[in-house]
Amino acid sequence: MPRPQRIEYEGAIHHVMNRGRHRQVIFHDATDFEAFLEILSEASKAHHGVFHAYCLMSNHYHLLIETPKANLSRIMKHVNGLYTQRYNRRHKKDGALFRGRYKSVLVDEDAYLLQLSRYIHRNPIEVKRPTIQTLSDYPWSSYPAYAGKAKAAKWLVRDKTYAMLGHRHRYKGYADYVGLGVDEDIKRFYSKGNIVSVLGDKEFRVERKEENETLDLDRLRSALEDKPALSEVLALVAEVTKQDAKELRQRSVGKRVDLPYRAFAIYASDRYSCEDHNSIAEYFGLSHRGSISNTLSRVRKEVLDGRWAKEIKRLERSLFMVK
Repeated sequence: MPRPQRIEYEGAIHHVMNRGRHRQVIFHDATDFEAFLEILSEASKAHHGVFHAYCLMSNHYHLLIETPKANLSRIMKHVNGLYTQRYNRRHKKDGALFRGRYKSVLVDEDAYLLQLSRYIHRNPIEVKRPTIQTLSDYPWSSYPAYAGKAKAAKWLVRDKTYAMLGHRHRYKGYADYVGLGVDEDIKRFYSKGNIVSVLGDKEFRVERKEENETLDLDRLRSALEDKPALSEVLALVAEVTKQDAKELRQRSVGKRVDLPYRAFAIYASDRYSCEDHNSIAEYFGLSHRGSISNTLSRVRKEVLDGRWAKEIKRLERSLFMVK
């Protein structure tokens, strides 16, 4: 099913979520959690991301991010990509760690920033099998810092949330607020199986929709740099070409020229995925990144001649909702 295009603008606030593939564990111990938090710190410095809240669970995470530079996709490419690399290196694994592209919800900060921070922070006790009874005992969320029970990271911004609460004693006031439980409208919003991309009142949603419609597709692709994982691209190529994904990845032994569909899969991975040539070469069983140059050159010429027009149209329909 085609995914909604992400809406980005300067100063936007997003609730970002992602989980491990097949709900697998992505944080095994304190070292993993700390590695992810360090990457958030790096993303804050490198891409000017402003983190208002976070909660890291064993198989998923929640982030509340403000983007002064309208660059959520750059931030999340940094976060997910770098953590995957470090996780795989530490645990001696390879391949994708997350289920695919992250989910993001554009948030009307005036109406929902405060409520959403509470929703994120209550995650450890709202799950089916909570492992703690007191939120301040859970070290892998920003709640202990908000409640004055732990030192806040330099990159964690709490002032805007405190200001919206308007309580004289911010630590106690925020703890009392979170203790009241999640709002019913927030529960209804996130209980939907396919989460819509905007959390706000009707006027806010209409304004964001109109802003998004003013962007042409090329500008949107360029601005977002929101690219899927190699496995996702390969699955789509297999679907549109009616080939077996495993066979597309396999190198043809004894043949100097790759099969046409495999060559197209390599081209599509280069054009649409979030990975560089080294990763693509390794994924397709090639000895080094230079091995894909001839393949890419050949397929690009075929594309210019209209050879893969049908397949590209179907790919982009799935990736970018092109009609």
